[in-house]
Amino acid sequence: MLIGVPKEIKNHEYRVGLTPASVKEFINHGHQVWVQQNAGSAIGFSDQDYINAGATVKNEAEIIFSNSDMIIKVKEPQANECKMLHQDQILFTYLHLAADSTQTELLIASGASCIAYETVTDNKNTLPLLAPMSEVAGRMAVQAGAHFLEKTYGGSGTLLGGVPGVAPGKVMIIGGGVVGINSAKMALGLGADVTILDKSLARLREINDIFLGQVKTVYSTIESIEQYSAIADLIIGAVLIPGASAPKLLTRENIKSMKEGSVVVDVAIDQGGCFDTSKATTHQDPTYIVDGVVHYCVANMPGGVARTSTIALNNATLLNGLTLANKGLKQALLDDPHLMNGLNVHKGKVTYKAVAEALSNKISLEFVQAKQALDLKQSKNC
Repeated sequence: MLIGVPKEIKNHEYRVGLTPASVKEFINHGHQVWVQQNAGSAIGFSDQDYINAGATVKNEAEIIFSNSDMIIKVKEPQANECKMLHQDQILFTYLHLAADSTQTELLIASGASCIAYETVTDNKNTLPLLAPMSEVAGRMAVQAGAHFLEKTYGGSGTLLGGVPGVAPGKVMIIGGGVVGINSAKMALGLGADVTILDKSLARLREINDIFLGQVKTVYSTIESIEQYSAIADLIIGAVLIPGASAPKLLTRENIKSMKEGSVVVDVAIDQGGCFDTSKATTHQDPTYIVDGVVHYCVANMPGGVARTSTIALNNATLLNGLTLANKGLKQALLDDPHLMNGLNVHKGKVTYKAVAEALSNKISLEFVQAKQALDLKQSKNC
């Protein structure tokens, strides 16, 4: 199979779909890999590194898209990239379609088979290809929050860790999953006063055990969100419904009740955001202010630490990518129901229920169960 790795073109996105080490694995399995020129140069992976690993370096993205059997990326394809995809081609990347009707329409029109990292599952009912970026984003959320709490950047001038004689800042984390746990680790390490809200009592018990009671745990209700948001210096939105739009848990009224100069970081912005006042921002222009509260809603947050993120992502995606290349799309998915869960769009049809439910009132789409879509006559030779 010919694997194509285009250079990412989203604003300040320096990650790359395959590292040279991953390329070497594909080459060792008998596949070809074409990498776009300078795809990884910004994070220390030179074109020569890719050539040494066995890849062929191509100048133009169009050449890679038009010839490749499978495209491996990091971020969702931008509009011009979607238009370069074609029938019977595999796209393996993050998609986050529930909050992006335009991309979904373009992927449907392409006829490509699109597998989303964020909906691939495992035997533990977790999301192994999303986890490394959730770990990165959770840790970065605290860094970003601490930075923008500085008065120079519109914050209240609060140091999260405080100093002797001055109380530490209060960090409220909504959601006790991978993002929430990693945010708590960083915030606690800085010496902040940390509270996690979650709707799962079992998860709250686990968190209490993990942190030996050093992190406060609170059952998430409308009232508890109101109570803790009003006193928080930093709020991190860390909720996730796999493949679906994020629920809006922090209302405009909650934002209005917060202290002036407080900061909110919406890690769920890829899925539409979990705050009423959230809108996607970029690393180039990361914040805006609503009712005196600084909002940080960068949609590709892990791209800010692109080298670490790329290596962490490849550690998680490599085996699935090799499976797709070695077996072909249909056999790979039929052999692995967890990889099957990653199929979001196939030959013009939406194959992930949560995406279909989120977008059915916005665009015209046909939903077909993934396995059924693979068994259709027109998919016989995929």
